[in-house]
Amino acid sequence: MCTGLSFKTKDHYFGRNLDYEKSYGEAVAVTPRNYPIEFRKLPAIATHHAIIGMATVANNFPLYYDGTNEKGLSVAGLAFMGNAVYRPEEPGKQNVTSFEFVLWVLAQFETVDAVREALRSVNLVDIAFSEGLPTSPLHWIIADRTKSITVEPLRDGLRVYDNPVGVMTNNPTFDIQLFNLNNYMHLSRNAPVNNFSDAIQFDVYSRGMGALGLPGDLSSSSRFVRAVFTKMNSIADETESASISQFFHILGSVAQQRGCANVGDDQYEITIYSSCCNVDQGVYYYTTYENSQITAVDMHKEDLNGSAVASYPLITGQQIRMQN
Repeated sequence: MCTGLSFKTKDHYFGRNLDYEKSYGEAVAVTPRNYPIEFRKLPAIATHHAIIGMATVANNFPLYYDGTNEKGLSVAGLAFMGNAVYRPEEPGKQNVTSFEFVLWVLAQFETVDAVREALRSVNLVDIAFSEGLPTSPLHWIIADRTKSITVEPLRDGLRVYDNPVGVMTNNPTFDIQLFNLNNYMHLSRNAPVNNFSDAIQFDVYSRGMGALGLPGDLSSSSRFVRAVFTKMNSIADETESASISQFFHILGSVAQQRGCANVGDDQYEITIYSSCCNVDQGVYYYTTYENSQITAVDMHKEDLNGSAVASYPLITGQQIRMQN
Protein backbone atom coordinates (compact mmCIF):
# COMPACT_ATOMS: atom_id res chain seq x y z
CA MET A 1 0.00 0.00 0.00
CA CYS A 2 1.30 3.56 0.54
CA THR A 3 2.08 6.35 2.99
CA GLY A 4 1.84 10.11 2.32
CA LEU A 5 3.55 12.77 4.42
CA SER A 6 3.69 16.54 4.88
CA PHE A 7 6.58 17.84 7.02
CA LYS A 8 8.09 21.23 7.87
CA THR A 9 11.43 22.49 9.12
CA LYS A 10 12.49 25.84 7.64
CA ASP A 11 11.03 24.72 4.31
CA HIS A 12 7.97 22.62 3.58
CA TYR A 13 8.47 19.03 2.39
CA PHE A 14 5.92 16.65 0.91
CA GLY A 15 6.23 13.09 -0.36
CA ARG A 16 5.29 9.48 -0.03
CA ASN A 17 6.12 5.81 -0.20
CA LEU A 18 4.62 4.00 -3.17
CA ASP A 19 4.10 0.42 -2.02
CA TYR A 20 3.07 -2.09 -4.67
CA GLU A 21 4.19 -5.32 -6.25
CA LYS A 22 4.98 -4.00 -9.73
CA SER A 23 6.03 -0.83 -11.49
CA TYR A 24 4.20 1.09 -14.22
CA GLY A 25 7.25 2.88 -15.60
CA GLU A 26 7.31 5.72 -13.10
CA ALA A 27 9.32 8.83 -13.91
CA VAL A 28 9.84 12.26 -12.42
CA ALA A 29 7.76 14.50 -14.67
CA VAL A 30 7.82 18.29 -14.99
CA THR A 31 4.71 19.77 -16.57
CA PRO A 32 5.43 23.35 -17.74
CA ARG A 33 2.95 26.20 -17.68
CA ASN A 34 1.97 26.00 -21.35
CA TYR A 35 1.43 22.25 -21.66
CA PRO A 36 -2.17 21.96 -22.90
CA ILE A 37 -4.14 19.86 -20.40
CA GLU A 38 -6.99 17.98 -22.06
CA PHE A 39 -9.65 16.67 -19.67
CA ARG A 40 -12.26 14.05 -20.52
CA LYS A 41 -15.29 16.01 -19.31
CA LEU A 42 -13.99 19.53 -18.64
CA PRO A 43 -12.69 22.33 -20.84
CA ALA A 44 -9.00 22.17 -21.64
CA ILE A 45 -6.55 24.37 -19.75
CA ALA A 46 -3.96 26.07 -21.94
CA THR A 47 -1.96 27.92 -19.27
CA HIS A 48 -1.55 26.85 -15.64
CA HIS A 49 0.89 26.42 -12.74
CA ALA A 50 4.06 24.42 -13.41
CA ILE A 51 4.14 21.01 -11.71
CA ILE A 52 6.74 18.45 -10.68
CA GLY A 53 6.07 14.95 -9.38
CA MET A 54 6.08 11.23 -10.01
CA ALA A 55 4.02 10.04 -12.95
CA THR A 56 3.51 7.47 -15.62
CA VAL A 57 3.54 9.43 -18.87
CA ALA A 58 1.10 7.70 -21.24
CA ASN A 59 0.25 9.12 -24.66
CA ASN A 60 2.04 12.31 -23.58
CA PHE A 61 -0.31 12.68 -20.59
CA PRO A 62 1.29 12.74 -17.11
CA LEU A 63 -0.63 10.39 -14.82
CA TYR A 64 0.63 11.83 -11.55
CA TYR A 65 0.87 9.64 -8.46
CA ASP A 66 2.02 12.66 -6.45
CA GLY A 67 3.07 16.17 -7.29
CA THR A 68 3.78 19.73 -6.23
CA ASN A 69 3.12 22.96 -8.08
CA GLU A 70 5.21 26.11 -8.19
CA LYS A 71 2.82 27.87 -5.79
CA GLY A 72 3.45 25.48 -2.91
CA LEU A 73 0.50 23.08 -3.14
CA SER A 74 1.02 19.31 -3.10
CA VAL A 75 -1.15 16.23 -3.70
CA ALA A 76 -0.61 12.47 -3.45
CA GLY A 77 -3.05 9.74 -4.44
CA LEU A 78 -3.02 6.52 -2.39
CA ALA A 79 -4.80 3.21 -2.85
CA PHE A 80 -8.27 3.05 -1.28
CA MET A 81 -9.50 -0.38 -2.28
CA GLY A 82 -13.02 -1.36 -1.30
CA ASN A 83 -13.97 2.18 -0.31
CA ALA A 84 -13.49 4.44 -3.34
CA VAL A 85 -16.68 5.02 -5.30
CA TYR A 86 -16.67 6.90 -8.61
CA ARG A 87 -19.92 8.02 -10.20
CA PRO A 88 -21.59 8.63 -13.55
CA GLU A 89 -21.21 12.06 -15.13
CA GLU A 90 -23.46 14.60 -13.45
CA PRO A 91 -24.70 17.75 -15.25
CA GLY A 92 -23.83 20.98 -13.49
CA LYS A 93 -20.84 19.44 -11.71
CA GLN A 94 -17.12 19.58 -12.43
CA ASN A 95 -16.74 16.00 -13.63
CA VAL A 96 -13.14 14.97 -12.96
CA THR A 97 -11.68 11.49 -13.42
CA SER A 98 -9.48 9.96 -10.74
CA PHE A 99 -6.47 9.91 -13.08
CA GLU A 100 -6.92 13.64 -13.78
CA PHE A 101 -7.47 14.69 -10.17
CA VAL A 102 -3.87 15.47 -9.13
CA LEU A 103 -3.28 17.42 -12.34
CA TRP A 104 -6.64 19.23 -12.02
CA VAL A 105 -5.80 20.39 -8.49
CA LEU A 106 -2.19 21.39 -9.06
CA ALA A 107 -2.82 23.17 -12.36
CA GLN A 108 -5.28 25.64 -10.87
CA PHE A 109 -4.96 26.12 -7.12
CA GLU A 110 -2.46 27.60 -4.67
CA THR A 111 -3.87 26.72 -1.25
CA VAL A 112 -5.72 23.96 0.56
CA ASP A 113 -8.57 26.37 1.31
CA ALA A 114 -9.06 27.12 -2.38
CA VAL A 115 -9.15 23.40 -3.18
CA ARG A 116 -11.64 22.71 -0.40
CA GLU A 117 -14.00 25.34 -1.79
CA ALA A 118 -13.69 24.02 -5.36
CA LEU A 119 -14.41 20.45 -4.21
CA ARG A 120 -17.98 21.49 -3.38
CA SER A 121 -18.79 21.23 -7.09
CA VAL A 122 -16.63 18.20 -7.99
CA ASN A 123 -17.97 14.84 -9.12
CA LEU A 124 -15.35 12.11 -9.49
CA VAL A 125 -16.49 10.17 -12.53
CA ASP A 126 -16.02 6.49 -13.29
CA ILE A 127 -13.87 6.76 -16.42
CA ALA A 128 -10.64 4.83 -17.00
CA PHE A 129 -7.65 6.31 -18.79
CA SER A 130 -7.53 3.36 -21.20
CA GLU A 131 -8.27 -0.34 -21.41
CA GLY A 132 -4.70 -1.08 -20.33
CA LEU A 133 -4.84 1.44 -17.47
CA PRO A 134 -8.16 0.87 -15.69
CA THR A 135 -9.58 3.03 -12.92
CA SER A 136 -7.68 2.81 -9.62
CA PRO A 137 -9.52 3.21 -6.29
CA LEU A 138 -7.86 6.22 -4.68
CA HIS A 139 -8.06 8.85 -2.00
CA TRP A 140 -5.82 11.90 -1.69
CA ILE A 141 -3.81 13.93 0.79
CA ILE A 142 -3.55 17.62 -0.19
CA ALA A 143 -1.21 19.98 1.66
CA ASP A 144 0.18 23.48 1.62
CA ARG A 145 2.59 25.04 4.09
CA THR A 146 -0.06 25.59 6.79
CA LYS A 147 -2.50 22.68 6.60
CA SER A 148 -3.49 19.33 5.11
CA ILE A 149 -6.77 17.70 4.12
CA THR A 150 -7.77 14.19 3.09
CA VAL A 151 -10.25 13.72 0.24
CA GLU A 152 -12.20 10.45 -0.02
CA PRO A 153 -14.81 9.47 -2.65
CA LEU A 154 -17.21 7.35 -0.59
CA ARG A 155 -20.54 5.70 -1.28
CA ASP A 156 -22.37 8.54 0.45
CA GLY A 157 -20.45 11.26 -1.41
CA LEU A 158 -17.14 13.08 -1.51
CA ARG A 159 -15.80 13.56 2.01
CA VAL A 160 -13.17 16.15 2.93
CA TYR A 161 -11.43 15.77 6.30
CA ASP A 162 -9.08 18.10 8.10
CA ASN A 163 -5.78 16.25 8.44
CA PRO A 164 -4.05 17.69 11.51
CA VAL A 165 -1.23 15.12 11.47
CA GLY A 166 -0.19 15.53 7.81
CA VAL A 167 -0.06 11.75 7.31
CA MET A 168 -2.20 9.38 5.25
CA THR A 169 -2.09 5.66 4.49
CA ASN A 170 -4.87 3.49 3.05
CA ASN A 171 -7.88 1.74 4.60
CA PRO A 172 -9.95 2.26 6.68
CA THR A 173 -11.48 5.69 6.06
CA PHE A 174 -9.54 8.64 7.43
CA ASP A 175 -11.96 9.44 10.26
CA ILE A 176 -11.44 5.93 11.66
CA GLN A 177 -7.67 6.16 11.23
CA LEU A 178 -7.60 9.43 13.16
CA PHE A 179 -9.86 8.10 15.92
CA ASN A 180 -7.65 5.02 16.28
CA LEU A 181 -4.81 7.26 17.50
CA ASN A 182 -6.71 7.50 20.81
CA ASN A 183 -5.60 3.94 21.51
CA TYR A 184 -1.95 5.02 21.50
CA MET A 185 -1.98 8.21 23.56
CA HIS A 186 0.16 6.48 26.20
CA LEU A 187 3.14 6.19 23.83
CA SER A 188 6.05 8.51 24.51
CA ARG A 189 9.54 9.34 23.32
CA ASN A 190 10.51 9.44 27.01
CA ALA A 191 11.32 6.52 29.31
CA PRO A 192 8.20 5.02 30.90
CA VAL A 193 7.14 5.61 34.50
CA ASN A 194 5.52 3.02 36.73
CA ASN A 195 1.74 3.45 36.58
CA PHE A 196 1.17 -0.29 37.03
CA SER A 197 1.46 -0.68 40.82
CA ASP A 198 3.35 0.92 43.69
CA ALA A 199 3.85 -2.56 45.10
CA ILE A 200 6.06 -3.71 42.22
CA GLN A 201 9.54 -2.51 41.31
CA PHE A 202 10.08 -2.20 37.56
CA ASP A 203 13.33 -1.98 35.60
CA VAL A 204 13.61 0.29 32.55
CA TYR A 205 16.06 -2.11 30.95
CA SER A 206 16.23 -0.54 27.48
CA ARG A 207 16.05 2.77 25.72
CA GLY A 208 12.86 3.39 23.72
CA MET A 209 10.52 1.59 26.11
CA GLY A 210 8.20 4.61 26.16
CA ALA A 211 7.01 3.48 22.74
CA LEU A 212 6.22 -0.10 23.75
CA GLY A 213 2.99 -0.98 22.00
CA LEU A 214 3.73 1.00 18.85
CA PRO A 215 2.41 -1.32 16.10
CA GLY A 216 5.10 -2.83 13.93
CA ASP A 217 3.13 -4.75 11.32
CA LEU A 218 2.69 -3.67 7.70
CA SER A 219 -1.08 -3.05 7.68
CA SER A 220 -2.21 0.43 6.64
CA SER A 221 -3.78 1.18 10.04
CA SER A 222 -0.56 0.24 11.86
CA ARG A 223 1.58 2.18 9.39
CA PHE A 224 -0.60 5.23 10.00
CA VAL A 225 0.00 5.10 13.76
CA ARG A 226 3.72 4.47 13.32
CA ALA A 227 4.18 7.23 10.74
CA VAL A 228 2.27 9.76 12.87
CA PHE A 229 4.25 8.86 16.01
CA THR A 230 7.55 9.10 14.14
CA LYS A 231 6.67 12.36 12.41
CA MET A 232 5.23 14.10 15.47
CA ASN A 233 8.33 13.24 17.51
CA SER A 234 10.86 13.97 14.77
CA ILE A 235 13.57 16.55 15.33
CA ALA A 236 15.61 17.88 12.43
CA ASP A 237 17.93 20.80 11.84
CA GLU A 238 16.66 23.34 9.32
CA THR A 239 19.36 22.59 6.75
CA GLU A 240 18.33 20.95 3.50
CA SER A 241 20.50 17.91 4.16
CA ALA A 242 19.09 17.33 7.65
CA SER A 243 15.51 17.98 6.53
CA ILE A 244 15.43 15.59 3.60
CA SER A 245 17.37 12.97 5.56
CA GLN A 246 14.81 13.12 8.37
CA PHE A 247 11.95 12.96 5.86
CA PHE A 248 13.31 9.76 4.32
CA HIS A 249 13.90 8.30 7.78
CA ILE A 250 10.24 8.91 8.65
CA LEU A 251 9.16 7.15 5.46
CA GLY A 252 11.68 4.41 6.21
CA SER A 253 9.85 3.62 9.43
CA VAL A 254 6.90 2.36 7.36
CA ALA A 255 8.72 0.94 4.31
CA GLN A 256 7.77 -2.46 2.86
CA GLN A 257 10.46 -5.11 2.43
CA ARG A 258 10.26 -7.76 -0.26
CA GLY A 259 9.02 -11.05 1.16
CA CYS A 260 7.04 -9.70 4.12
CA ALA A 261 3.71 -9.01 2.38
CA ASN A 262 2.69 -11.80 0.00
CA VAL A 263 -0.05 -10.58 -2.35
CA GLY A 264 -0.37 -13.92 -4.20
CA ASP A 265 1.17 -15.57 -7.26
CA ASP A 266 4.61 -15.30 -5.66
CA GLN A 267 4.44 -11.50 -5.74
CA TYR A 268 5.39 -9.31 -2.81
CA GLU A 269 4.58 -5.73 -2.02
CA ILE A 270 7.64 -3.50 -1.74
CA THR A 271 8.31 0.22 -1.44
CA ILE A 272 8.94 0.87 -5.12
CA TYR A 273 9.99 4.45 -4.47
CA SER A 274 10.06 7.03 -1.69
CA SER A 275 9.80 10.70 -2.56
CA CYS A 276 10.44 14.01 -0.82
CA CYS A 277 9.80 17.30 -2.56
CA ASN A 278 11.08 20.57 -1.15
CA VAL A 279 7.88 22.40 -1.96
CA ASP A 280 9.39 25.85 -1.43
CA GLN A 281 12.33 25.19 -3.76
CA GLY A 282 10.70 22.91 -6.33
CA VAL A 283 13.29 20.14 -5.93
CA TYR A 284 11.98 16.58 -6.08
CA TYR A 285 14.11 13.95 -4.31
CA TYR A 286 13.58 10.20 -4.52
CA THR A 287 15.01 6.79 -3.69
CA THR A 288 13.96 3.42 -5.09
CA TYR A 289 13.84 -0.07 -3.63
CA GLU A 290 17.29 -1.01 -4.92
CA ASN A 291 18.78 2.49 -5.01
CA SER A 292 19.07 4.05 -1.58
CA GLN A 293 21.11 6.98 -2.90
CA ILE A 294 18.99 10.13 -3.06
CA THR A 295 18.44 11.45 -6.60
CA ALA A 296 17.03 14.92 -7.29
CA VAL A 297 15.28 16.78 -10.12
CA ASP A 298 14.97 20.59 -9.92
CA MET A 299 11.87 21.88 -11.71
CA HIS A 300 13.42 25.34 -12.07
CA LYS A 301 16.17 23.94 -14.28
CA GLU A 302 13.48 23.18 -16.87
CA ASP A 303 11.82 25.65 -19.23
CA LEU A 304 8.69 26.26 -17.16
CA ASN A 305 7.21 28.37 -19.94
CA GLY A 306 7.47 25.48 -22.35
CA SER A 307 4.70 23.23 -23.66
CA ALA A 308 6.18 19.72 -23.44
CA VAL A 309 6.36 17.44 -20.41
CA ALA A 310 9.93 16.66 -19.33
CA SER A 311 10.36 13.13 -18.01
CA TYR A 312 13.24 11.56 -16.05
CA PRO A 313 13.07 7.74 -15.71
CA LEU A 314 13.97 6.53 -12.24
CA ILE A 315 17.52 5.43 -11.48
CA THR A 316 16.70 2.04 -9.98
CA GLY A 317 20.05 0.25 -9.71
CA GLN A 318 22.00 0.54 -6.47
CA GLN A 319 24.51 3.39 -6.54
CA ILE A 320 27.53 2.60 -4.35
CA ARG A 321 30.27 5.11 -3.60
CA MET A 322 33.54 3.27 -3.02
CA GLN A 323 35.65 4.93 -0.35
CA ASN A 324 38.97 3.10 -0.93
